[in-house]
Amino acid sequence: MQLTPIAEKFVLHWGEMGSRWGVNRTVGQIHALLYLAEQPIHAEEICETLSIARSNVSTSLKELMDWGLVRVVHVMGDRRDHFEALHDIWEIFRVIAQGRRRREIDPTLTMMRNTLVDPAFSKESSTTRARIQQVHDFLDTSSAWVDEMQRLDPATLMKIMKLGSRIQRLLGGGAIEEPTNTKS
Repeated sequence: MQLTPIAEKFVLHWGEMGSRWGVNRTVGQIHALLYLAEQPIHAEEICETLSIARSNVSTSLKELMDWGLVRVVHVMGDRRDHFEALHDIWEIFRVIAQGRRRREIDPTLTMMRNTLVDPAFSKESSTTRARIQQVHDFLDTSSAWVDEMQRLDPATLMKIMKLGSRIQRLLGGGAIEEPTNTKS
């Protein structure tokens, strides 16, 4: 598979962003390649296109499948496994948000809940108790909000996102001015 300059730029950037998001650069590049691909790709073609070792491709594909971002598909007449990524950006966002929550937020919330009911917690200073409670409350409320957003259909979610500061004004949360159009 030959990448166009634009596709190559996207794949390379997605790999760089992946390393900032806590995944291996190769994982990001493979995800980008499969996201852009018009049809499923076999592992050897991924190796050739991205010039990476087969073992690295296998490990990266396993991670992407564990996340639920890539799946194995079979092509008639070809015994090799082919791979395709989710192509709906909202579904990608939901899968990533659920995975990050399961790996990062849920264990922290569990620890926080256990801390709040630990008899030793009441012996901590009022500042420590208040700050731990504040973190717990923030994570708990944020998780509930994300759950609600995950249940919305993409069109509704996009409308909510586009509302921006108008929601704050609707709720009476302050006077945020929207930028005015200065074109005549």
